[in-house]
Amino acid sequence: MNPPLRAVAHPAASWQNNTLRSSFPRRRRRGVNFRVLKRLLATNFTTSAATEELVLSGMGSPTKDATPHRTNTHTPGREPDSPLPPIHERLGYLRPSRELLEYYRKKIAQFDGEHEELLQMLEKYRGITDDQHKLQWEVRQREGEIAELQNALSDMQVYLFQEREQSLRLYAENDRLKIRELEDRKKIQHLLALVGPDTGEITYFHREPPHKVTVSQRNTESTLDDNLNLRPTKLKPAATRKESGRRTKSADGVNGESLEQYKSDNQTLLLQVEALQAQMEEQTRLAKEQVESLLEDRRIKTEEAQAQQRRDQERITALNDKLQRTQNLLYGSTKDFLQLKFETRAHEKKWMAEKDRLLRELDSCHNRLRKAGPAGTEPGRTWQPSSSTALLLSKPQPEFQQTNKEELKALQEDLKQAHRLAEMYREQCITLETELSQIREEGDVGREIFKERSDKMAKRLQLMTQRYEALEKRRAMEVEGFKTDLKQLRQKFKDVEKQLIKATLNIGPNQDLAILHEVRQTNARTKKVQGELMTLKAKIYGLENELRFS
Repeated sequence: MNPPLRAVAHPAASWQNNTLRSSFPRRRRRGVNFRVLKRLLATNFTTSAATEELVLSGMGSPTKDATPHRTNTHTPGREPDSPLPPIHERLGYLRPSRELLEYYRKKIAQFDGEHEELLQMLEKYRGITDDQHKLQWEVRQREGEIAELQNALSDMQVYLFQEREQSLRLYAENDRLKIRELEDRKKIQHLLALVGPDTGEITYFHREPPHKVTVSQRNTESTLDDNLNLRPTKLKPAATRKESGRRTKSADGVNGESLEQYKSDNQTLLLQVEALQAQMEEQTRLAKEQVESLLEDRRIKTEEAQAQQRRDQERITALNDKLQRTQNLLYGSTKDFLQLKFETRAHEKKWMAEKDRLLRELDSCHNRLRKAGPAGTEPGRTWQPSSSTALLLSKPQPEFQQTNKEELKALQEDLKQAHRLAEMYREQCITLETELSQIREEGDVGREIFKERSDKMAKRLQLMTQRYEALEKRRAMEVEGFKTDLKQLRQKFKDVEKQLIKATLNIGPNQDLAILHEVRQTNARTKKVQGELMTLKAKIYGLENELRFS
C-alpha cells in the first residue's frame, strides 16, 4: 500500500508563477517530516516514486494547505548559525493532510497486526516443539520398556530351559530308580529262591546223618555273591549240614535259575537302554530348542540394531539437510542485506542529488524575486523565510543524517530478521510435522510388534505351565503308585512270613521235604506273578514314552 500522492507542480514554475502574487510573502514552506520519511523508508523503500514525491512535498513544493507566515528576522540568503530546533517546535510546524495521516494509521495498525500474528505463530511453534519433545521422550521411554521386556523375556527363556533340564534330570533319576527297584526285586526273588526262609528264625535238624557226603562249591557261591553284590551271611553249624544237603538237591536247578537271571538281566538292560534313549532324545530336543531360541534372540537383536542404525542414518540425513538449508538461508539473507544496503545508498545518493537540484532552483528563484521585488511588492511587506525554511535551506547536519541512517538500517535489519525467522520457523514446522508423523508411525508399528510378541509369549508361557503341571501330576501319581506297590509287597512279605511261621508250628520232623516242595511252588508262583508284573510295568513304560513323545 503506497501513500497517497498529491499533485505537485515543478518547483521552478511554481515559484515563477507566484512572484507576481501579492500574497506570496505570506506563504511559507512546510518543514520536512523526518519521522514520516523514516517510516516510509523502513516499510516501502522500494517505492521510489512515492518517496520522491514525499521528499518533494516536504522540501520545496508549496501546497494548498500551506499557512501564511510573516517574519522580519532573517534574510532570504542568510544561513542560520544556531543548531536544529527541538522536535516539538518542528512538529508544531507540520501540517500533514488527512489522507496521509489515515494512510499511516492504517500502516501502524497493519504492523501491529503483523506483530501480533508473529507472536501467535511463535507461541504456536513453541507448543508444537514442546509436544514434539514430549513425544520424543515418550518414545524413548517406550523403547526402554521394550528393551527391559526383551531382557525379561530372555531371562524367562533361560529359566525355562533350566527348569526343563531339571525335569530331564528328574526323569533320568526316576528311570534309574525304577530300574534299580526292578533289580532289587529280582535280587530279592533270587535271594528268596536261593536262601529260602531266614536261618536266624528257622532251623532244620536231621535225625539221622546223611548217607551221602557233599562238598560245597565255594567258588560258585562266591561268584554268585559277587555278581549279585550280596552280603556274606554267617550260618550256624547245625544249619550248614542242612544247607549242604539242600545244595546237592538244588544243583540241578542252578542252570535254569541262571538262565532266568540272564533273561531278567537282559530285560533290565533293555529297560536301561530305552530309558537312556528317551533321555538322549529329550536332551537333543532341549538342545535344539535352546539353539533355536538363541538364534531367534540373535535375529531379533540384529533387526533392532539395523532399525536403530536406519533411524540414526535418517536423523543424520535430516540434520544435514537442516544444516544445508540453514547455510543457504544465511547466504540468501546476507546477500539480501548487502543488496538492500546497496539500494539504500543508491537512494540516498539520488535524494541528495535531487535536494541539490532543488536548492539550486530555489536559489535561482530567490535571485529572480530579488530582481523583481521593487516592482511587484508593497512597501513594508517584504517576504522573508521563516526559521524552519532557513533550517531547510541550510546544509544538512551530518549528525542528523547519520542518526537517520542508523535508524533506517536498524529497521531494515529488524524487518529482514523477522522475515528470516518466519521462513526458518516455517521450515522447522514442516520438518517437525514430518518427523512427528514418522515417529507416530514408528510408535504404532512398535506397539503392534510388542503386542504380537506379548501374545505369543503369553501363549507359550501358558502352554509350558500346562505341560509342567501335567508332568508334576504324573510324577505325583507315579510316586503314589510306587508307594502303593511297596506297601503291597511289604504286606505280601508279612503274609508269607506269617504263613511260614504257621507252617513251621504245625509241621512235624518228617515233613521237611513237603515244606520245601511247597516253598518251591510258592516261589514259582511268585516268580510268575513277578514276571507278569514286569511285563505290565514294561507296557506302562512304553505307554509313558508314547505319551511323552506325542
